[in-house]
Amino acid sequence: MQQPHEPVGLTVHSLPEVSMDDRQRTRTGRWKLLLVLLVCASPVIASYFTYFVVRPEGRTNYATLITPRPGASHEWPSFPMKDLQGQAVQARSLRGQWILVVVAPSACEQACEERLFMQRQLREMTGRERDRLDKVWLVTDEGPIKPELAQALLATPGMSILRADRSAIAAWLQPEAGAALEAHLYVVDPMGQWMMRAPVQADPNKFKKDLDRLLKASKFWDQAGRPEAR
Repeated sequence: MQQPHEPVGLTVHSLPEVSMDDRQRTRTGRWKLLLVLLVCASPVIASYFTYFVVRPEGRTNYATLITPRPGASHEWPSFPMKDLQGQAVQARSLRGQWILVVVAPSACEQACEERLFMQRQLREMTGRERDRLDKVWLVTDEGPIKPELAQALLATPGMSILRADRSAIAAWLQPEAGAALEAHLYVVDPMGQWMMRAPVQADPNKFKKDLDRLLKASKFWDQAGRPEAR
C-alpha cells in the first residue's frame, strides 16, 4: 500500500550571538596591538620630530634636509646590489645603522677620492658616535676598481663597496638642481630613508655639525655597531 507523503520539516538554526564580552575583547586586542606599534615607532617619530620641528631659534642647517615623503616605505630600496666578488647583497643587511653614501663610477677620480676621504673623516670626527655610522660606496658600473683604493677603503671599519645600477640609484637619491648625482655625500637613516644631502664640495667641519645634531636627536633610535656584518 502506498505510504502517504510526509511533510518535509525544515529546522532553522540561529547563528551564535556575539556577546558583549567577545566584542570588548576584540576591541581591547586591537588597542593593545596599536599600542605596541606606537611604542615600537616612538623613537623614530621622536627623532624626526626633534630634528624637524623642535629647532632652536636662529638655527640653520648647512646640509639639505630631506623631509620624509608621505607614504614612502621605511625600507632600503629594492634595486639589486652586489659586492666586488659579484655576490648579491640584500638591502636589509644595511638596515639598523646611519649610512654615509658616496655614489661614483669605478674609475674613481680625484673628486671621488676626496668624497671617500671625507666620508671616512666624518665618521671618525663623530668620536664616540662613530659606531652608529657605516660607510657605503655605490659603484655605478662594472669596471675594475684600483686594488690599492679598494684595499685601503675596506680596511676601515664600517665600509662596504657595492655595485648598483646608476639609474636605480638616481630614482632614490637626487642631487641639487644642476649638479650630478655623484657630486654629493648622502645620509640615509637606519630604515633606509634618505634624510640629508651634503652640498657640492662640502666643508666637513660644517657638515659634521649637522651630523652631530642628527645623531643626538636619534640617540635611542639605532644600535651602535653591527658586529654580525664585520
